[in-house]
Amino acid sequence: MKKRSFKEKLINDYIGKSFSSICAIGIVLITLSIIFFIGMKGIKLFTENSVSVLDFLFTNNWNPGGGEASFGALAFILGSILVSIGAVIISAPIAISLGIFSNVISKKLGEKTIKPSLEILVGIPSVVYGWVGVSVIVPKIKEIFGGTGFSLLAGIIVLSIMILPTIATLSIDAIKAVPQEHIEGSYGLGATRWQTIKNVIVREAKSGILTGVVLGIARAFGEALAVQMVIGNAIRIPDKLTNSATTLTSILTMDMANTVSGTAWNNALWSMALILLIVSFIFILIIRKVEKKGGI
Repeated sequence: MKKRSFKEKLINDYIGKSFSSICAIGIVLITLSIIFFIGMKGIKLFTENSVSVLDFLFTNNWNPGGGEASFGALAFILGSILVSIGAVIISAPIAISLGIFSNVISKKLGEKTIKPSLEILVGIPSVVYGWVGVSVIVPKIKEIFGGTGFSLLAGIIVLSIMILPTIATLSIDAIKAVPQEHIEGSYGLGATRWQTIKNVIVREAKSGILTGVVLGIARAFGEALAVQMVIGNAIRIPDKLTNSATTLTSILTMDMANTVSGTAWNNALWSMALILLIVSFIFILIIRKVEKKGGI
């Protein structure tokens, strides 16, 4: 074997390894810096402005600019939860069905049509989804149910379309990873196609599918612009799907640039950002748990 020159060793071993190490350390430092910065900003509402954590999380009395300022964020938290869960309820069954169709029923159509379509959906900017929602979905809801059309339902529909490619892509990959021997063995025992799908394919791919669903919820929970454009941004807890609502991300994008740094109002917005960060960590932990349990 040809002996490497000092120049090759320098480039491949020392410079390459050093550059990779610097990048890895840099990513860790940036992540820790973001966590520290948002954490320090997020707790100021409770340490400096003496707002109760329970009042902030569990009361619906958001009036930061009033004579007696109040910072109850329950409407924003529930809005984010409702719109995310609603979007997943719609998109998850469709995404899983696409995964089954692409791998079991029609592999050719899946490869040539469904996967490229999902890739296109992933690349569409969120503002385009929001504009389609304002132009098509909101008027249709107004026509059918009355009101303004800007509603929790509009946000759910837009978000369900946005997170569909994420869940579908991971479902397709998870189902594709099921050993062919297990599928053939099921057929060999006399099972029908649908019995095989139910008892073998979906069961063995459930960890990957659940990972996709959790990632879909995380994407929905953190989405700002598209939801803000169609949900109505009314600071209240909706009692039906056709009522306007708001979310944590919506209030952050609308108010953060209009508040003075260091004020209680600004600190309350940072506390909402901290909630989003904590929720992101929770989703990451859930994904790790699912992956560990499924051995993927």
